[in-house]
Amino acid sequence: MTDAAGFIASVHPYDSLSQDELARAASSFSRRQMPAGAVVYEYGDLLPGIWLIESGRVAVSDRNGDSVSELGPRNSFGERGLLREGSAVTTARVTEDAVLWMLPREVLLDLIAQNRAVARFFDRGRSGQGQGRGAEIATLKVEDLLTRKPLTCAPGTPVRQAAQMMRDAGVSSIGVTEEGRLLGIVTIRDMSNRVVAAGLDPSRPVSEVMTVDPVTLPPQALGYDVLNAMLERRVGHLPVVDQGRFVGMITQTDLTRVQAISASVLIRDLADTGSAEEMARITARVPELLVSLVAAHQRHEVITRMITDITDAVTRRLLVLAEAELGPAPARWLWAACGSQGRQEQTGVSDQDNCLILEQGADPAHPWFAALARFVSDGLNRAGFVFCPGDMMATNPRWRQPLNVWRDYFTGWIRKPSPEAQMLASVMFDLRAIGGEAALLTGLQAETLAMASKNSIFVAHMIANSLKHRPPLGIIGGFATIRSGEHRHHIDMKHNGVVPVTDLARIYALQGRLTAVNTRARLLEAEDRGVISGSGARDLIAAYDVIQTLRLENQAHLIRSGRKPDNYLAPADLPDFERSHLRDAFVVVRGMQSALGQGKGMLG
Repeated sequence: MTDAAGFIASVHPYDSLSQDELARAASSFSRRQMPAGAVVYEYGDLLPGIWLIESGRVAVSDRNGDSVSELGPRNSFGERGLLREGSAVTTARVTEDAVLWMLPREVLLDLIAQNRAVARFFDRGRSGQGQGRGAEIATLKVEDLLTRKPLTCAPGTPVRQAAQMMRDAGVSSIGVTEEGRLLGIVTIRDMSNRVVAAGLDPSRPVSEVMTVDPVTLPPQALGYDVLNAMLERRVGHLPVVDQGRFVGMITQTDLTRVQAISASVLIRDLADTGSAEEMARITARVPELLVSLVAAHQRHEVITRMITDITDAVTRRLLVLAEAELGPAPARWLWAACGSQGRQEQTGVSDQDNCLILEQGADPAHPWFAALARFVSDGLNRAGFVFCPGDMMATNPRWRQPLNVWRDYFTGWIRKPSPEAQMLASVMFDLRAIGGEAALLTGLQAETLAMASKNSIFVAHMIANSLKHRPPLGIIGGFATIRSGEHRHHIDMKHNGVVPVTDLARIYALQGRLTAVNTRARLLEAEDRGVISGSGARDLIAAYDVIQTLRLENQAHLIRSGRKPDNYLAPADLPDFERSHLRDAFVVVRGMQSALGQGKGMLG
């Protein structure tokens, strides 16, 4: 059951359990392997427990068969019915071979009764109960943010022992107490700076390295107070003290978890909407979500994934509403996203890129498909995902075709790699299924990857195309900023920052026939498969992290300033440290481009 514990410990709210609680819960989970097409449960079935996805995908639909959500790894499902009458209020069907874990109902109820974080997590998913839809981090009480009992030690505890306690508990701080009264705190950063870097004997008492009399908050304080204190004092840990007693520790990780729930609330609200106008009112909160996630120091790939999940939810809901209005489809179809939505990398600035893949033999001129495309595309535009300036949308008849035409498209682009073909292939290699029949895309992607990777001329042209976007580095080592116009003295963090890395990752995916679409996932898989060296992959991933993080931080800054977010950043506005790191990141990207251009992509 070690494998179960390892996986479950990485999923909220189980990550808040103590080691003993986690071990007991893990031993109660049962593992099931289910093939695509299998029904996990149907509407009205008596549910044995709650389900958790380790791998694969599961589609959840309501009693009328309308899509509710498409779930992937680390998502749970079945709790709504389980925590009401015990009978399923939805139908769950496996859409991609899956590994599922099931936790029996009685064990879940016991966890809810015994653990505050578990109870809070499942309460937030039940309509009309718990915190409800309006719960935002700024208005939550600090006591509602606490997820576990604080780790403590006496002031005379050796530093080495305190470090071991933190390691074993999987936490980043420890409170130093005497008879329940907080004397100070020690964090992992303190261990690094005050012990390791200073060469302090780890047998010395922890009182010699602790932060004495740290800033504290009472349980009744608000999340707003936490955010302010962390940002103003540049700290990542805030002790919670109740009438003199140390009762908990709020960390940036706790804030991140709450933000994740806030994104989930937006998605849940979208599932209940009946029009694009209602969706627009909900998606108008996305900039606020981006700001709060950046403020909580969430990783860029998680922020962009959350924002993309919201776009996916809008798209799926629009597809459901369109089908309700248009009636049954004349043939099977798939709505697919490309571009940043396809890669799950959307930020505060996103247009729409999508297409329709119809089953073999379907009539693309049938008015039903045109009406579907118009309904969804218009709805996305009203919800803030503006029309693609390049008309890469399902409303364009060219991108609304049956499977055989799509095969012809890819075959033509690969055999005759003109500039337009290279551009289109780059976009379409990032396709991801959103709604409809996902199987229509699976086979097409596999065939295309195999065909493209075997064509050395096409690969060479794609490499040349990928090198057109260059990092903004000047001749003498500075930044090559925009020289005139509205964005003078700025750099384009999308086209000259993110796109070069995205293009490199796509080439590696092509060379290694990698199925991942997300840029970071492609780089990790390229390293695992030996497409690029470990050192090359690690350097490029680190560079990508710096570029994307600064891009998102700049967008958040613009939003906080009351401006619309964009992709333009002024290097002169950055502190010296960040400016140096950004330049180093661009140097890494240019080096990887050079290696690829000289046929050394395998060497990294």
